[in-house]
Amino acid sequence: MANKGAIGVFDSGYGGLTVLKEIVNMLPAYDYLYLGDNARAPYGPRSFATVYEYTLECVKWFFDQGCPLVILACNTASAKALRTIQQNDLEKIDPTKRVLGVIRPTTEIIGNITTTKHIGILGTAGTIQSNSYPIEIEKFYPDVKVYQEACPMWVPLVENNEHNMHGADYFVKRHIDNIMDQSPQIDTLLLACTHYPLLIDKIRHFVPSNIQIVSQGQIVAKSLANYLERHPEIDQNLSKNGQIGFFTTDSAEDFDDHASIFFGKPIKSTHLAL
Repeated sequence: MANKGAIGVFDSGYGGLTVLKEIVNMLPAYDYLYLGDNARAPYGPRSFATVYEYTLECVKWFFDQGCPLVILACNTASAKALRTIQQNDLEKIDPTKRVLGVIRPTTEIIGNITTTKHIGILGTAGTIQSNSYPIEIEKFYPDVKVYQEACPMWVPLVENNEHNMHGADYFVKRHIDNIMDQSPQIDTLLLACTHYPLLIDKIRHFVPSNIQIVSQGQIVAKSLANYLERHPEIDQNLSKNGQIGFFTTDSAEDFDDHASIFFGKPIKSTHLAL
């Protein structure tokens, strides 16, 4: 019993809180630790090597806190670091630990949502550059055509609380137009960044009504619940006291001011010096 630990949820900043919110709604009994690496955010424009280095450092911190399972609730970290951590690092650090991402759960089901078999991916420059979504979707749905659009201004708009302002309209419309110009047959748009659900109202405003907009939070939560059912050896090592701890590598006061926008309720975080 003493060796049981919380589920770690990691993001480069605030966006992963939209995923954590859905996970907690679905699996409220578990304990969670959330870490936002705000001091080094955003990850999107950074190199693969840098994102991997930062992500591995944070994953090791979760392991040091006793977390048997860590969720990379960040598309950029999932795209640029997850595979290397899973294949090269876990065996050396602790082969009983697990690290999961947000890309695979989404790509496993996205082909069942589209009717036309034309999907648009909206993400950070890092996620789009990695080509992780087209590669993974092809494994499950080789008949699906994938179109991508990097939206570098969307994260800053959200993190500076400008996402509901009129000034955001230009940047949202511009990237929606760009992705839709790639194929008139697109009927499904995936928000491949955990910040983007906060722009959902503006995105819907500029997207034709027949197009489905897919966010990742509920998908990842359902996938995690299924994973724990299939892996009782992991589940039995997870503590279940319904508690959540929040940590940030930047100012805790600033984090708390912004975090409620993403998590839906006030939180109190602790500064972490890595």
